Amino acid sequence: MIIVTTDTVAGKEITEHLGLVRGNTIRARNIGRDILAKFKNITGGEIEEYTKLLGEAREQAIDRMITDAERLGADAVVSVRFSTSYVMAQAAEVLAYGTAVKLK
Repeated sequence: MIIVTTDTVAGKEITEHLGLVRGNTIRARNIGRDILAKFKNITGGEIEEYTKLLGEAREQAIDRMITDAERLGADAVVSVRFSTSYVMAQAAEVLAYGTAVKLK
């Protein structure tokens, strides 16, 4: 599956637009990561535990978007975007979405 943030795929012709596809996940922080994050907040620097958590969430959202596109018979997803929003104090949603297309 070709995944691009552009409206076109280089060297390919889009023959059909199949519609919006999306994948999302909601992840919650845990006490272990929160304790380590509090120490980092004091000393400064990247909070690697949260970076890893959100990275895993993005990958899962992409995988779910690809599954949605495969269900439609797509060859690619164009104009891919990400959105993140807080669901509650300790949880955030990561959403990946784009347009499923057929290629020639």
